Amino acid sequence: MKIALVHDHLTQEGGAEKTLLALQEIWPEAPTYTLLYDKSKFNGSFANKNIKTSFLQNWPGSLKHYQWFLPLMPQATESYDLMDYDVVISSCSALAKGVITGSQTVHICYCHTPTRYLWSDTHRYVEELKSNRLVKKIVPYYLHRLRLWDQLAAQRVDTFVANSNYVSKRIKKYYRRDSLVIHPPVQTTNFSISDKIGNYYLTGGRLVSYKRFDLTIRAFNRLGIPLKIFGEGPEFENLKKMAKPNIEFLGKISADDLKKVYSQAIAFIHPQVEDFGITIVESMASGRPVIAYGEGGACETVVWGKTGQFFDEQSWEALADTVVRFKPENYKPQEIKNYAEQFSQQNFKKRIEELAKNEWEKLKTNQIRCGL
Repeated sequence: MKIALVHDHLTQEGGAEKTLLALQEIWPEAPTYTLLYDKSKFNGSFANKNIKTSFLQNWPGSLKHYQWFLPLMPQATESYDLMDYDVVISSCSALAKGVITGSQTVHICYCHTPTRYLWSDTHRYVEELKSNRLVKKIVPYYLHRLRLWDQLAAQRVDTFVANSNYVSKRIKKYYRRDSLVIHPPVQTTNFSISDKIGNYYLTGGRLVSYKRFDLTIRAFNRLGIPLKIFGEGPEFENLKKMAKPNIEFLGKISADDLKKVYSQAIAFIHPQVEDFGITIVESMASGRPVIAYGEGGACETVVWGKTGQFFDEQSWEALADTVVRFKPENYKPQEIKNYAEQFSQQNFKKRIEELAKNEWEKLKTNQIRCGL
């Protein structure tokens, strides 16, 4: 069974890239096709992988300002020659689903989300563009055309896999396609329970606006309770300016330091709506409970009273009230960690590998019946 992997673009490190690494571990000989690859962003994670980039890779400014090349990305995605492969697996939150495959190839799309800037977040995307008025007027025109392409591209997929039930519902709404749910891989074995618990709460990840770290900062500014924030992103400086001295920014930290801050936190704060939420599971794998906004993927990972609790309004007031009432002594670290194991990388690999084999066998059986 000859397999190829496809990923949108390797220009930032996040949950989708962790999923791609897991897929590459299952099929180490499979090449990975992607629009752009910025080696400087990954500390060697993909250094020994067979990465095949599109024609955009060598265009001036494509790595630094890849968003400028959005109108050309559908054509670049369709340019990959995948006709010699038995199975193509796309890891997609944007365009990778639009690859063109032959009739004797199975295309499985692992969908992290239907393209956010085209569907659920399109209006906010335009509002938050850091461009002049003329650009903001032109962009919706391109998004309209790209939205049509995206919907048609979704029909090229043979089997959709969603990373959560929350995403599965959106795939049904925007693409009119059914999907199987396989939660993304979390390296739960990298995290452990600590005998020592600190006096701080923890939050973090990629510091972008939709993750609502501003809400957490406002809550802890009022409470005066220590909060640690890990991660980098475009909102780093803005968030830092908002924060009072009780809030500490850790920036990008090592795996060992991340393991430590997770395991010694009172609880992990998750204020955003995520498609899944890997940081939630990492906290639970460390035996620590989660305080999460009760919408999105968090509803599939957090169990009220067992692994954490929810606040039902996305406001700093609701979060602050929940933190004040929170009783960490009511949670059992080992019970939380045991629950998190169902989201392990091992379980993901087993399920996705079985799916690829089954879909390929199904296609071969149909070809034999038809005399092909």
